[in-house]
Amino acid sequence: MIRILSIRGIDRVLGPRAHRMEEAETAVRPILADVRKRGDAAVLEYAKRFDGFAEGSVRVEQRLLDRAVRALPPEFRKAMEQASANIRAFAQMQLPAEKFRTIAPGVRAGQIVRPLDSVAAYIPSGRYPLPSTLMMTVIPAVVAGVKQISVASPRPVPEIYGTAKLTGATHVFRMGGAHAIAAFAYGTKTIPKADRIVGPGNIYVAAAKKLLAGEVGIDFIAGPTEVLIIAADGDPQHIAADMLAQAEHDADAAAVLLTPSRELAKAVAAAIETRLADLPTATVARQAIDRNSAIILVGSLEEAMEISNRFAPEHLSIPNSALLAGVRHAGSVFIGPFSPEAAGDYASGPNHVLPTGGAARIRGGLSVCDFVKVISVQEISAAGLRALAPAITTLARAEGLEAHARSIEARTEKTRRG
Repeated sequence: MIRILSIRGIDRVLGPRAHRMEEAETAVRPILADVRKRGDAAVLEYAKRFDGFAEGSVRVEQRLLDRAVRALPPEFRKAMEQASANIRAFAQMQLPAEKFRTIAPGVRAGQIVRPLDSVAAYIPSGRYPLPSTLMMTVIPAVVAGVKQISVASPRPVPEIYGTAKLTGATHVFRMGGAHAIAAFAYGTKTIPKADRIVGPGNIYVAAAKKLLAGEVGIDFIAGPTEVLIIAADGDPQHIAADMLAQAEHDADAAAVLLTPSRELAKAVAAAIETRLADLPTATVARQAIDRNSAIILVGSLEEAMEISNRFAPEHLSIPNSALLAGVRHAGSVFIGPFSPEAAGDYASGPNHVLPTGGAARIRGGLSVCDFVKVISVQEISAAGLRALAPAITTLARAEGLEAHARSIEARTEKTRRG
C-alpha cells in the first residue's frame, strides 16, 4: 500500500536515492579498458557473455533492417509515423538559428550552427524493448543534420530494427551494457567512434557513461525514473493510473503525489490498489509503489511547488498553466488532466530522455541542441577595431598579456598611419 505522509516525511521520499554507482563503476572499469585495448574482439566476447549474442559480428546488416520494416504491423507503423512526425516537429522548433547582428559600430557578430559528425544512441531492450526511445534519440539527430547515427540495443525486437531504419539510423549494433558505451567512446574497426552518446540504460550503462565523460560527450547520467504530481482535486483514477504508469518501469522508479487534500490522498491510494489487482506489470509496479513512492500532504499548492523545485523531478504534472511560472526545475512539465506523462513518453513531441535524481536543476531533457554546436562568429572593421582598441589593450595589460595588446596596436597604428 502506498504511504500517505505528512510534510515531515518528505525527505525520506524525495531525498537522494542510492544508485549503487560506486559498485557499478568498479565492475565496468576493466570492461572499458579491455574494449579500448582489444576493440572488436572484446566487444564480441562481452556481447556473447552478457547479451546472449551468438553471431560473428555485432553489426546488423541492412537486409535485416529492411526485412524488419516489411514485417512491421500496419498499426505499429501508423503509430510510429504519427509519433515521429510530432517528435520531428518539436525538434525543428528547438533547433538554434544562425543569426548575425551589428552589436557596435563596425562590430558584426553572430553564430553559425553545425551538426556533430557522429553520434550514438543506446536503446534499452531488457524487460521492455523501447522503440520509442529510438525515435526520441535518432530523430533529433537527423533534424540536426548528423551524418552518422549509430544505434546499439542488446536484445532488439523487430520493432527496434524497423524503427531504426525508418527514422534514419545509419548503423545498428546488437550490443549493450558498458561494452557498447566503450565501443562508441573509443571506436573499433566495426563500430564508429561517436562524438556524443545519448540514451538511457541500466546502472552499468550509467557508470560507463560517467567514467567516459570527457573521452566522449554524453547527455547525462540517468538514474531511476520518477514522476511528481501536484493536485488539489481531480479524478483519483487518472492520478493513480499516471502513478502506476511510472511505477511499472522498474522496481526503483518513484511516483509521488503532493496534495493538500486528505480526501484525494485516500481516494488515490485506494485507486492504486484497485488498479494493481489486474495490472500485468504489477510485480514490478508494486515494488516501486511500496518502496519508493508516496502521497505527501502539503499545506497548499504553492508549498507543493516549492517542494517540487527542491526535488527537481524528471516528470512534473501540474493541474493548470497558472502554476507554470513557479516551475524552476523539472525535466519535462505536463499541464492539466489530459496531458498524462505517457503521452510524452510516446507521441506528443517533446523528448522523453530526461534528467533524473535532481539533475533537472542544471539541464533539461535531450533535445536537438545536444546534436549541434553553436559556433560564434565575429567580423570587425578597421574603424570598429579602433573603437575597441583602448578597452582591449587596457584589459590585456591589466592581465599581463602584452602580446595581446600589441596584436591590436599593430593594426590600429597601421590604420592610423594609413
